[in-house]
Parts: sequence; C-alpha cells; structure tokens
Amino acid sequence: MIASILIVDDEKHTREGLQLALDDLYDVYLAENVNEAFNLIDVQEFDVILTDLRMPGKSGMKVVDRALKLSNKPVVIMMTAYGNVSSAVEAMKRGATDFLTKPVNLDKLEILIKRALQSKSLESENQQLHERLDGKFNFEGIMGGSSALDSVRERIALVAPSKATVLIEGETGSGKELIAQAIHQNSGRSKRPFVAVHCAALPESLLESELFGHEKGAFTGATERRIGRFETADSGTLFLDEIGEISLSTQVKLLRFLEQKTFEKVGSSTEQKVDVRLVAATNRNLTEMVKEGTFREDLYFRLNVVQINMPPLREHSEDIPILLNHFLEESGKENGLAVPSFEPGAMRAVMRYSWPGNVRELRNFAENVVVLHRGGRIQEFDLDRKFRTEADEETDANVPLTSPLSIEENGKRLLREALIEAGGNRTKAAKLMGISRRTLHRKLSQWPELDVSGVRD
Repeated sequence: MIASILIVDDEKHTREGLQLALDDLYDVYLAENVNEAFNLIDVQEFDVILTDLRMPGKSGMKVVDRALKLSNKPVVIMMTAYGNVSSAVEAMKRGATDFLTKPVNLDKLEILIKRALQSKSLESENQQLHERLDGKFNFEGIMGGSSALDSVRERIALVAPSKATVLIEGETGSGKELIAQAIHQNSGRSKRPFVAVHCAALPESLLESELFGHEKGAFTGATERRIGRFETADSGTLFLDEIGEISLSTQVKLLRFLEQKTFEKVGSSTEQKVDVRLVAATNRNLTEMVKEGTFREDLYFRLNVVQINMPPLREHSEDIPILLNHFLEESGKENGLAVPSFEPGAMRAVMRYSWPGNVRELRNFAENVVVLHRGGRIQEFDLDRKFRTEADEETDANVPLTSPLSIEENGKRLLREALIEAGGNRTKAAKLMGISRRTLHRKLSQWPELDVSGVRD
C-alpha cells in the first residue's frame, strides 16, 4: 500500500516542487493554509504530514496539535526558515517527529520520510502484538469452563495488580507459563519485558551467569561482559520455570535478590539494583525438597508469597472439548489445512484418556490429527491404541456368558473390536469375525449405539 503525504505550505512553488519530487513514491495531497489542511485531515488519513511553520493566519503548530489528536497519528515533519529553528524544536517537543530548514534538501527529506514510515510501521506492529497478547493472555485466554480453571482465573485476577512474588505449582505441560504470562499481561508491567528462563534446560555452570550476567574474564570462556536476565527484565517480570532444579549456591543469590532487590554479576563485587517482579514455577514438591535439604526453606517462603496450583488436565477433563477444538482450529490455520471433527465416540475416548503430558500433549495431538486427517470425521477406531484401551474400560470383561444379555453385550464388544482392528473397513472386520458382510451390516443396524457411522466398506 502506497503511503500518503499531506504537504501544507502557503508558497505555491514550494508545494508543487515537493509534490513533483515525491509524487513517484507516495500519494501526495496539497494544502495552502491550515484551514485547508484541517479539511483534508477530517476526511482523509495521512501517513506523513509535512508542514511549514510560518503561514498567514494560523501557524503550522496548529497542524501539529490537530494531527497528534487523531486516533491514527501521522508522522509530522516541520519545515522552517533557518532563523526559526527554536520554534521547530518546540514543535518536536509537542510531538513532531523531525524538522527541516528551508530550502528543503530533497535527499534529506526522502531519508526522513522513509525513516519515519519505518518507525510508524514498527509502532503499529508493536501495538498489534500487544493487542494479540492482551487477548491471548487475559483471563479468558486460560480456556475452559470448569470450576478448577475458574479458581485459577480468580487467583490471577487478585494477584496480577500487586507486586507479590508468585509460585505456580503443576505438572509438566499443564500450562504454568500461560499463568505467568497472564499475571504479567494483567499487571502494571504489561508494556515492559516478560523474560522466561527454563532452569532445567541450563547446566548449573551456566545458570548463574544466565540469570545475573558476568564480567569479562569472570571464568574460562567469558571473553566479554554479559547482561543477565535480571537486567533484561528490569521494570518487568522474570519467570523462572522449574525453580526446583537450581543449585543451592544459585538459591543463595536468588534469596538475596528477593530480600534486597540487588544482585552481583559473576566476577563482580558491585551490587546492582533492578525492579523485577519474580514469578516461579515448579513441577516438583518443594516442601519435600526442603525436608530433604535440597531446597532452602527461607527461599521457599520468599517464593511462596502467593501460590497458584494449575490442575492436571485429567482433573478438569470437561474442558478437553473446548481446548481440543481451539487447538484444531489453531493448527488448521497454521498449516493451511481443513480441520477434522470428532464423532461422539471418539470424543468420549479422548476425554477418558489420562493425558500424562497434559495440555501440551493435547496440543500436539491436535496438530497430529490435522496434519494426518486433513478434514473429515474422526471415528473412535481412527485413534491410537492408547485411546482405545482407555475407552474399553467401560466394558465388563468378566460378565458371565450364561445370560442372554451378557451374550449380546459380548457380541457388541467383539464387533467393536473387529471394526477398530480393521480401521473401520467392514469387509475386513467381517473376515476377522468369521461372518459375512451381510451379517455384519445386520448387526450394525441392530446395534446403532456402537457409533460407527461413516465407517468404510
């Protein structure tokens, strides 16, 4: 899309000369006074406004003031005679991006416009990013309608505006970082950095340097000064995932920061002070680690000012359909593929599965389904054996075969197993059972509750 520029100048030859120089690259509009400029601004959005300072009637400073009140603020560049540079500086204080002295150097003007447009584009991208983050990490971003997740959202709402240190407990893959992001995004620090460190992913020898930074020559291989994550997160939030993995020596330095808000780089004796809110997470039982002597009790109490427990997925399985559909849609968009739907039997099997990898495993499962099935309807027999085994728990394998009812139930179970083994192919399933296809079709008509609609012949 071509950028639009408004040139405001009472001198005709200046207006038209600038238009001639810029017309090949931009959509250029002209105004010979401030009132004309206002009329154009009211009906047209501009990316750049190039305005003279001194004009008959209203000053170009009025253009600056009007432009910067717009919801989609344009870049404003002031033009002025050499003797009025101080006024141009005042315009910049009020929000103008830059100024040029007359006669205008066209090469310099083009450079200023390109630089200003790049800056405006970056600001727009950052704004869009913040809006996406606000949507993704607000309380509703923790998807699900279960009472367990309602409790988590209520806890976040209470703690986010405060400065309190937060400890998030939960199994691997349950969504602890999502909670940390939600706390940050709903706090007064949301426009400042959110820095995440996965402590278990770094060897002990590097973690301290990664957190606190180091001076040049502090240890072998330290060829230059390094800024640590605490400095990077200044005025923002530092998220320490798997806090239970850090060594006792690093625990001491972390405790010192929580008590004094200061730290020292590795190889330095100079204290540095930063304003960082700490959010930690663990999948381990820190209370047991304190008893074992592998985690400092005083640090545990400092971290555990407010505790949030993220329940494993198996404890709020009623949220699985909502989460699964979201991940299917997300993966479909990312991969440019049609999104499959789940038959009731398949969804029941998915909900009965224990999901040891929690939400992370569910997300990976959704992407697998989208990539391999590319639309269509997912039947129970399309699922991996681990889901089918879970689904079979409802079948009472120990029911005696003496009563007519148990014989019927056993027949249903055998037919269902054959269809699963045959991947939904009726001809193959009939062969596995040693019956004709006609008999198999008759049994399917007799037992519609098997939920095998859409199987293949």
